[in-house]
Amino acid sequence: MAGPLTDIRVLDLSRVMAGPWCTQLLADLGADVIKIERREIGDDTRQWGPPWLKDTDGNETKEAAYYLSANRGKQSLTLDIATDEGRQIVRDLAATSDVFIENFKVGDLADKGLGYDDLAAINPGIIYCSITGFGQTGPRATQAGYDYLIQGMAGLMSITGVADGDPGAGPQRVGLAVSDLTTGMYSTIGILAALNHREKTGDGQHIDMALLDTQVGWLANQAQNYFTSGSPPVRTGARHPNVAPYQPFKTLDGHVIIAIGNDGQFRRFCKHVGQEELADDARFKSNSDRVLNRAALADIMQGHIEKRPSHDWMEELPKIAVPCGPINTMDQVFAEPQVVAREMKAEVAHPLAGTMAVVANPLKFSKTKIEYDKAPPTLGQHTDDVLSRILGLSGEEIARLRKSEII
Repeated sequence: MAGPLTDIRVLDLSRVMAGPWCTQLLADLGADVIKIERREIGDDTRQWGPPWLKDTDGNETKEAAYYLSANRGKQSLTLDIATDEGRQIVRDLAATSDVFIENFKVGDLADKGLGYDDLAAINPGIIYCSITGFGQTGPRATQAGYDYLIQGMAGLMSITGVADGDPGAGPQRVGLAVSDLTTGMYSTIGILAALNHREKTGDGQHIDMALLDTQVGWLANQAQNYFTSGSPPVRTGARHPNVAPYQPFKTLDGHVIIAIGNDGQFRRFCKHVGQEELADDARFKSNSDRVLNRAALADIMQGHIEKRPSHDWMEELPKIAVPCGPINTMDQVFAEPQVVAREMKAEVAHPLAGTMAVVANPLKFSKTKIEYDKAPPTLGQHTDDVLSRILGLSGEEIARLRKSEII
Protein backbone atom coordinates (compact mmCIF):
# COMPACT_ATOMS: atom_id res chain seq x y z
CA MET A 1 0.00 0.00 0.00
CA ALA A 2 1.23 3.50 -0.87
CA GLY A 3 2.43 5.87 1.82
CA PRO A 4 -0.10 8.04 3.68
CA LEU A 5 1.02 11.21 1.83
CA THR A 6 1.35 9.65 -1.61
CA ASP A 7 -0.99 12.22 -3.20
CA ILE A 8 0.84 15.25 -1.74
CA ARG A 9 3.42 17.23 -3.72
CA VAL A 10 6.03 19.27 -1.83
CA LEU A 11 8.15 22.01 -3.38
CA ASP A 12 11.28 22.29 -1.24
CA LEU A 13 13.38 25.46 -1.39
CA SER A 14 15.12 24.76 1.91
CA ARG A 15 18.71 23.79 2.62
CA VAL A 16 21.07 22.67 5.42
CA MET A 17 19.10 20.75 8.10
CA ALA A 18 15.80 22.03 9.56
CA GLY A 19 13.93 22.33 6.26
CA PRO A 20 15.47 19.25 4.62
CA TRP A 21 14.75 17.20 7.75
CA CYS A 22 11.09 18.22 7.47
CA THR A 23 10.89 17.37 3.78
CA GLN A 24 12.69 14.06 4.28
CA LEU A 25 10.03 13.12 6.83
CA LEU A 26 7.33 14.06 4.33
CA ALA A 27 9.10 12.04 1.63
CA ASP A 28 9.28 9.04 3.97
CA LEU A 29 5.51 9.33 4.34
CA GLY A 30 5.11 9.09 0.57
CA ALA A 31 5.00 12.74 -0.51
CA ASP A 32 6.41 13.69 -3.91
CA VAL A 33 9.21 16.06 -2.82
CA ILE A 34 10.94 18.25 -5.41
CA LYS A 35 14.12 19.82 -4.05
CA ILE A 36 15.07 23.07 -5.81
CA GLU A 37 18.84 23.63 -5.67
CA ARG A 38 21.27 26.24 -6.92
CA ARG A 39 23.00 25.44 -10.19
CA GLU A 40 26.45 23.85 -9.77
CA ILE A 41 26.46 24.37 -5.97
CA GLY A 42 23.28 22.85 -4.63
CA ASP A 43 22.45 22.54 -0.94
CA ASP A 44 25.21 23.99 1.24
CA THR A 45 25.64 20.65 3.00
CA ARG A 46 26.77 18.92 -0.19
CA GLN A 47 30.15 20.51 0.62
CA TRP A 48 30.07 19.68 4.36
CA GLY A 49 32.56 16.82 4.27
CA PRO A 50 34.44 14.69 4.92
CA PRO A 51 33.27 12.02 5.29
CA TRP A 52 32.17 11.46 1.69
CA LEU A 53 30.16 8.61 0.20
CA LYS A 54 32.29 6.17 -1.79
CA ASP A 55 31.30 4.88 -5.22
CA THR A 56 31.26 1.23 -6.25
CA ASP A 57 35.03 1.39 -6.92
CA GLY A 58 35.78 2.78 -3.45
CA ASN A 59 36.49 6.33 -4.65
CA GLU A 60 35.10 9.39 -2.87
CA THR A 61 32.08 10.86 -4.68
CA LYS A 62 31.94 14.27 -2.97
CA GLU A 63 28.45 13.36 -1.74
CA ALA A 64 28.81 14.52 1.89
CA ALA A 65 27.44 12.37 4.70
CA TYR A 66 25.79 15.46 6.23
CA TYR A 67 23.78 16.06 3.05
CA LEU A 68 22.95 12.36 2.72
CA SER A 69 21.47 12.30 6.23
CA ALA A 70 18.55 14.60 5.41
CA ASN A 71 17.65 14.26 1.74
CA ARG A 72 16.52 10.75 0.87
CA GLY A 73 13.29 10.25 -1.02
CA LYS A 74 13.53 13.53 -2.94
CA GLN A 75 14.07 14.67 -6.51
CA SER A 76 16.70 17.33 -7.27
CA LEU A 77 16.01 20.09 -9.77
CA THR A 78 18.70 22.74 -10.30
CA LEU A 79 17.40 26.24 -10.98
CA ASP A 80 18.60 29.84 -10.96
CA ILE A 81 15.83 31.72 -9.18
CA ALA A 82 17.73 35.00 -9.62
CA THR A 83 16.36 34.99 -13.18
CA ASP A 84 12.81 35.84 -14.24
CA GLU A 85 12.46 32.55 -16.07
CA GLY A 86 13.76 30.59 -13.10
CA ARG A 87 11.27 32.25 -10.77
CA GLN A 88 8.46 31.53 -13.22
CA ILE A 89 9.32 27.85 -13.14
CA VAL A 90 8.99 27.96 -9.33
CA ARG A 91 5.56 29.60 -9.70
CA ASP A 92 4.47 27.01 -12.25
CA LEU A 93 5.54 24.18 -9.95
CA ALA A 94 3.89 25.85 -6.94
CA ALA A 95 0.63 25.99 -8.88
CA THR A 96 0.60 22.18 -8.88
CA SER A 97 1.99 21.70 -5.36
CA ASP A 98 0.32 21.21 -1.99
CA VAL A 99 3.20 22.36 0.20
CA PHE A 100 5.97 24.93 -0.26
CA ILE A 101 8.89 25.00 2.20
CA GLU A 102 11.64 27.62 2.37
CA ASN A 103 14.29 28.85 4.77
CA PHE A 104 15.42 32.08 3.12
CA LYS A 105 15.96 35.23 5.15
CA VAL A 106 12.78 37.10 6.02
CA GLY A 107 11.50 38.92 2.94
CA ASP A 108 13.98 37.47 0.43
CA LEU A 109 11.46 35.37 -1.48
CA ALA A 110 8.78 38.04 -1.29
CA ASP A 111 11.25 40.40 -2.99
CA LYS A 112 11.48 37.83 -5.78
CA GLY A 113 7.72 37.51 -6.14
CA LEU A 114 7.78 34.11 -4.41
CA GLY A 115 6.36 35.04 -1.02
CA TYR A 116 3.27 33.49 0.51
CA ASP A 117 0.90 36.13 -0.86
CA ASP A 118 2.37 35.70 -4.34
CA LEU A 119 1.96 31.94 -4.41
CA ALA A 120 -1.40 31.95 -2.62
CA ALA A 121 -2.72 34.18 -5.41
CA ILE A 122 -1.80 31.40 -7.84
CA ASN A 123 -2.74 28.47 -5.59
CA PRO A 124 -5.06 29.45 -2.69
CA GLY A 125 -4.76 25.99 -1.16
CA ILE A 126 -0.99 25.98 -0.84
CA ILE A 127 0.59 25.35 2.57
CA TYR A 128 3.59 27.68 2.74
CA CYS A 129 6.07 26.91 5.53
CA SER A 130 8.85 29.41 6.30
CA ILE A 131 11.70 28.26 8.55
CA THR A 132 14.09 30.87 9.96
CA GLY A 133 16.24 31.33 13.04
CA PHE A 134 13.98 33.85 14.74
CA GLY A 135 10.67 33.88 12.86
CA GLN A 136 8.97 36.46 10.66
CA THR A 137 8.44 39.00 13.46
CA GLY A 138 10.35 40.46 16.41
CA PRO A 139 13.58 42.45 16.79
CA ARG A 140 15.82 39.64 15.52
CA ALA A 141 13.63 38.57 12.60
CA THR A 142 16.10 39.69 9.94
CA GLN A 143 19.11 38.06 11.58
CA ALA A 144 20.50 34.68 10.59
CA GLY A 145 20.12 32.00 13.24
CA TYR A 146 22.17 28.81 13.47
CA ASP A 147 21.65 25.79 15.66
CA TYR A 148 24.65 26.43 17.94
CA LEU A 149 23.54 30.01 18.55
CA ILE A 150 19.99 28.87 19.26
CA GLN A 151 21.12 26.20 21.74
CA GLY A 152 22.76 28.98 23.72
CA MET A 153 20.01 31.59 23.42
CA ALA A 154 17.18 29.20 24.22
CA GLY A 155 18.75 28.04 27.49
CA LEU A 156 19.63 24.51 26.40
CA MET A 157 23.36 24.97 27.05
CA SER A 158 22.67 26.39 30.50
CA ILE A 159 21.33 22.96 31.52
CA THR A 160 23.73 20.85 29.43
CA GLY A 161 27.25 20.13 30.65
CA VAL A 162 29.21 19.41 33.78
CA ALA A 163 27.89 21.02 36.97
CA ASP A 164 29.68 24.01 38.46
CA GLY A 165 32.25 22.88 41.00
CA ASP A 166 32.93 19.56 39.24
CA PRO A 167 36.00 18.91 37.08
CA GLY A 168 35.39 20.10 33.52
CA ALA A 169 32.49 22.33 34.53
CA GLY A 170 30.90 24.49 31.87
CA PRO A 171 28.14 24.65 29.26
CA GLN A 172 28.19 22.27 26.30
CA ARG A 173 26.29 21.98 23.07
CA VAL A 174 24.27 18.86 22.40
CA GLY A 175 26.08 16.51 20.02
CA LEU A 176 23.40 16.88 17.33
CA ALA A 177 21.82 19.95 15.74
CA VAL A 178 18.77 19.49 17.97
CA SER A 179 17.31 22.95 17.29
CA ASP A 180 17.33 22.20 13.56
CA LEU A 181 16.01 18.67 13.94
CA THR A 182 13.17 19.57 16.29
CA THR A 183 12.19 22.52 14.10
CA GLY A 184 12.00 20.12 11.17
CA MET A 185 9.79 17.79 13.19
CA TYR A 186 7.51 20.58 14.45
CA SER A 187 7.27 21.91 10.89
CA THR A 188 6.11 18.50 9.74
CA ILE A 189 3.43 18.47 12.43
CA GLY A 190 2.31 21.96 11.41
CA ILE A 191 2.13 21.02 7.74
CA LEU A 192 0.07 17.90 8.45
CA ALA A 193 -2.32 19.95 10.61
CA ALA A 194 -2.62 22.60 7.87
CA LEU A 195 -3.33 19.91 5.28
CA ASN A 196 -6.12 18.58 7.48
CA HIS A 197 -7.53 22.13 7.83
CA ARG A 198 -7.37 22.53 4.05
CA GLU A 199 -9.21 19.24 3.61
CA LYS A 200 -12.10 20.71 5.62
CA THR A 201 -12.06 24.28 4.29
CA GLY A 202 -10.10 24.36 1.05
CA ASP A 203 -7.88 27.08 2.50
CA GLY A 204 -4.11 27.03 2.56
CA GLN A 205 -2.07 29.06 5.03
CA HIS A 206 1.36 30.36 6.00
CA ILE A 207 3.27 28.54 8.76
CA ASP A 208 5.92 30.68 10.49
CA MET A 209 8.56 28.43 12.10
CA ALA A 210 11.54 29.65 14.13
CA LEU A 211 14.44 27.68 15.54
CA LEU A 212 14.40 29.82 18.69
CA ASP A 213 10.67 29.27 19.26
CA THR A 214 11.05 25.54 18.78
CA GLN A 215 13.99 25.20 21.15
CA VAL A 216 12.23 27.28 23.82
CA GLY A 217 9.10 25.18 23.33
CA TRP A 218 11.21 22.04 23.77
CA LEU A 219 12.49 23.02 27.23
CA ALA A 220 9.59 21.02 28.66
CA ASN A 221 10.07 20.01 32.33
CA GLN A 222 13.11 22.26 32.76
CA ALA A 223 11.09 25.35 31.83
CA GLN A 224 8.31 24.17 34.11
CA ASN A 225 10.86 23.67 36.90
CA TYR A 226 11.72 27.35 36.50
CA PHE A 227 8.08 28.51 36.34
CA THR A 228 7.24 26.45 39.42
CA SER A 229 10.25 27.26 41.60
CA GLY A 230 11.27 30.68 40.34
CA SER A 231 14.88 29.46 40.18
CA PRO A 232 16.59 28.85 36.82
CA PRO A 233 17.70 25.19 36.47
CA VAL A 234 21.46 24.61 36.41
CA ARG A 235 23.73 22.07 34.79
CA THR A 236 23.66 18.73 36.56
CA GLY A 237 26.05 16.89 34.29
CA ALA A 238 24.96 13.30 33.74
CA ARG A 239 22.45 13.42 36.61
CA HIS A 240 18.72 14.05 36.21
CA PRO A 241 17.42 17.21 37.93
CA ASN A 242 14.15 15.65 39.16
CA VAL A 243 14.78 11.92 39.58
CA ALA A 244 17.36 9.90 41.53
CA PRO A 245 19.17 7.62 41.08
CA TYR A 246 19.05 8.34 37.35
CA GLN A 247 22.60 8.57 36.02
CA PRO A 248 25.65 6.65 34.76
CA PHE A 249 27.75 4.60 37.16
CA LYS A 250 31.27 3.26 36.70
CA THR A 251 31.48 -0.53 36.57
CA LEU A 252 34.46 -2.86 36.76
CA ASP A 253 35.03 -2.51 33.02
CA GLY A 254 33.08 0.54 31.84
CA HIS A 255 29.85 2.37 32.59
CA VAL A 256 26.13 1.66 32.76
CA ILE A 257 23.14 3.94 33.14
CA ILE A 258 20.74 3.06 35.93
CA ALA A 259 17.44 4.91 35.60
CA ILE A 260 15.25 4.32 38.63
CA GLY A 261 11.95 6.11 38.25
CA ASN A 262 9.91 4.97 41.27
CA ASP A 263 10.18 3.65 44.80
CA GLY A 264 9.43 0.06 43.79
CA GLN A 265 12.35 -0.03 41.42
CA PHE A 266 14.63 1.42 44.08
CA ARG A 267 13.54 -1.16 46.65
CA ARG A 268 14.21 -3.99 44.19
CA PHE A 269 17.66 -2.61 43.45
CA CYS A 270 18.47 -2.41 47.16
CA LYS A 271 17.38 -6.00 47.69
CA HIS A 272 19.45 -7.13 44.69
CA VAL A 273 22.65 -5.66 46.15
CA GLY A 274 21.87 -7.00 49.65
CA GLN A 275 21.06 -3.65 51.25
CA GLU A 276 17.30 -3.67 51.71
CA GLU A 277 17.66 -1.26 54.62
CA LEU A 278 18.57 1.53 52.18
CA ALA A 279 15.01 1.57 50.90
CA ASP A 280 13.81 2.46 54.41
CA ASP A 281 16.56 4.97 55.13
CA ALA A 282 14.92 8.35 55.77
CA ARG A 283 17.32 9.93 53.27
CA PHE A 284 16.18 7.66 50.44
CA LYS A 285 12.60 6.52 51.12
CA SER A 286 10.96 8.60 48.35
CA ASN A 287 12.17 10.11 45.11
CA SER A 288 12.13 13.60 46.63
CA ASP A 289 14.31 12.32 49.48
CA ARG A 290 16.69 10.72 47.02
CA VAL A 291 16.93 13.89 44.93
CA LEU A 292 17.83 15.95 48.02
CA ASN A 293 20.45 13.37 49.03
CA ARG A 294 21.55 12.25 45.58
CA ALA A 295 25.29 12.63 46.22
CA ALA A 296 25.28 10.38 49.28
CA LEU A 297 23.11 7.81 47.50
CA ALA A 298 25.32 7.84 44.39
CA ASP A 299 28.40 7.20 46.52
CA ILE A 300 26.75 4.18 48.17
CA MET A 301 25.54 2.75 44.87
CA GLN A 302 28.90 3.35 43.19
CA GLY A 303 30.57 1.22 45.84
CA HIS A 304 28.47 -1.75 44.75
CA ILE A 305 28.33 -1.18 41.00
CA GLU A 306 32.07 -0.74 40.42
CA LYS A 307 32.80 -4.24 41.76
CA ARG A 308 31.17 -6.04 38.82
CA PRO A 309 31.36 -5.75 35.00
CA SER A 310 28.79 -3.86 32.95
CA HIS A 311 27.39 -7.03 31.41
CA ASP A 312 26.31 -8.38 34.78
CA TRP A 313 24.31 -5.28 35.65
CA MET A 314 22.72 -5.02 32.20
CA GLU A 315 21.80 -8.69 32.34
CA GLU A 316 20.48 -8.84 35.91
CA LEU A 317 18.76 -5.53 36.65
CA PRO A 318 16.22 -5.65 33.78
CA LYS A 319 15.19 -9.11 35.04
CA ILE A 320 13.97 -7.47 38.25
CA ALA A 321 12.42 -4.56 36.34
CA VAL A 322 15.13 -2.04 37.17
CA PRO A 323 16.06 -0.09 34.01
CA CYS A 324 19.73 -0.40 33.13
CA GLY A 325 21.57 0.06 29.87
CA PRO A 326 24.87 0.87 28.16
CA ILE A 327 26.39 4.08 26.81
CA ASN A 328 26.80 2.89 23.25
CA THR A 329 29.15 4.22 20.63
CA MET A 330 27.67 4.62 17.15
CA ASP A 331 28.88 1.22 15.95
CA GLN A 332 27.43 -0.39 19.07
CA VAL A 333 24.09 1.36 18.50
CA PHE A 334 23.58 -0.33 15.15
CA ALA A 335 24.80 -3.69 16.51
CA GLU A 336 22.39 -3.46 19.47
CA PRO A 337 19.96 -6.41 19.11
CA GLN A 338 16.92 -4.26 19.86
CA VAL A 339 17.92 -1.70 17.22
CA VAL A 340 18.51 -4.51 14.73
CA ALA A 341 15.15 -6.09 15.57
CA ARG A 342 13.41 -2.74 15.02
CA GLU A 343 15.13 -2.40 11.62
CA MET A 344 16.51 1.07 12.34
CA LYS A 345 19.16 0.74 9.65
CA ALA A 346 17.99 0.55 6.05
CA GLU A 347 19.66 0.17 2.68
CA VAL A 348 18.78 2.25 -0.36
CA ALA A 349 19.98 2.04 -3.96
CA HIS A 350 22.28 4.93 -4.95
CA PRO A 351 23.27 5.83 -8.54
CA LEU A 352 26.97 6.20 -7.65
CA ALA A 353 27.49 3.95 -4.63
CA GLY A 354 25.30 1.06 -5.66
CA THR A 355 23.72 0.90 -2.22
CA MET A 356 24.08 3.06 0.88
CA ALA A 357 22.96 2.76 4.49
CA VAL A 358 20.51 5.22 6.03
CA VAL A 359 18.97 5.61 9.47
CA ALA A 360 15.42 4.34 9.15
CA ASN A 361 12.36 6.37 10.06
CA PRO A 362 11.11 5.35 13.54
CA LEU A 363 7.44 5.44 12.51
CA LYS A 364 5.99 1.94 12.26
CA PHE A 365 2.67 1.80 10.35
CA SER A 366 0.54 -1.33 10.25
CA LYS A 367 -0.70 -0.60 6.71
CA THR A 368 1.23 2.23 5.03
CA LYS A 369 4.76 0.90 5.48
CA ILE A 370 7.61 3.32 4.75
CA GLU A 371 9.57 2.34 1.66
CA TYR A 372 13.21 3.30 1.18
CA ASP A 373 13.21 3.43 -2.60
CA LYS A 374 14.85 6.80 -3.35
CA ALA A 375 18.39 7.68 -2.31
CA PRO A 376 19.41 11.27 -1.60
CA PRO A 377 19.58 12.65 -5.15
CA THR A 378 22.72 13.75 -6.89
CA LEU A 379 22.73 17.43 -7.85
CA GLY A 380 20.17 18.06 -10.59
CA GLN A 381 19.50 14.36 -11.04
CA HIS A 382 15.80 14.86 -11.78
CA THR A 383 15.80 18.25 -13.52
CA ASP A 384 14.73 16.99 -16.93
CA ASP A 385 12.19 14.55 -15.52
CA VAL A 386 10.46 17.13 -13.28
CA LEU A 387 10.26 19.77 -16.02
CA SER A 388 8.89 17.34 -18.60
CA ARG A 389 6.61 15.27 -16.34
CA ILE A 390 5.07 18.08 -14.29
CA LEU A 391 5.35 21.17 -16.51
CA GLY A 392 5.19 19.38 -19.85
CA LEU A 393 8.32 21.01 -21.28
CA SER A 394 9.78 19.49 -24.40
CA GLY A 395 13.34 18.28 -24.80
CA GLU A 396 14.09 21.35 -26.93
CA GLU A 397 12.73 23.71 -24.25
CA ILE A 398 14.76 22.00 -21.53
CA ALA A 399 17.89 22.17 -23.68
CA ARG A 400 17.33 25.92 -24.19
CA LEU A 401 16.96 26.46 -20.42
CA ARG A 402 20.20 24.58 -19.81
CA LYS A 403 22.04 26.55 -22.49
CA SER A 404 20.76 29.78 -20.95
CA GLU A 405 22.00 28.60 -17.52
CA ILE A 406 18.48 28.76 -16.05
CA ILE A 407 18.72 25.10 -15.02
